[in-house]
Amino acid sequence: MQWPKPPSAPKAAVGAVIIKEGKVLLVKRKYAPKKGKWAIPGGSVDLGETLQAAAEREVREETGLITEAKEPVYTFDLIERDSKGEVIFHYVIVDLHGEYISGDPHPADDVSDARWFDPDEIEELDISENTKKLLHKIGFLV
Repeated sequence: MQWPKPPSAPKAAVGAVIIKEGKVLLVKRKYAPKKGKWAIPGGSVDLGETLQAAAEREVREETGLITEAKEPVYTFDLIERDSKGEVIFHYVIVDLHGEYISGDPHPADDVSDARWFDPDEIEELDISENTKKLLHKIGFLV
């Protein structure tokens, strides 16, 4: 998904770090930004929606899993520019810890794949740098 015109302000977004039985849930992004990269599930926060509600909704929409979002664990800016240097995406992303409740992951909405990965598998993936930093910060990757 790309905005029809350059954004006039940053947009709030969330991600959810879900770990189950020593594996982390990752999704493969279907659209820009970060098209084709593996990342934690997440997306935009809707007007009037809490960070926790947005994270739970995004995980459900992208993977079908039911989760419970907890406290923030990582925050960063995602800014992408076109060849002229114009900003085409600007998200302020708050990643939250989440607890798995039920379901089996299957790709939906704006992801092309959704799977559980153990730490040894992560290095082989085309993973976003911020996801890699996050997984190091929380101790999933060493």
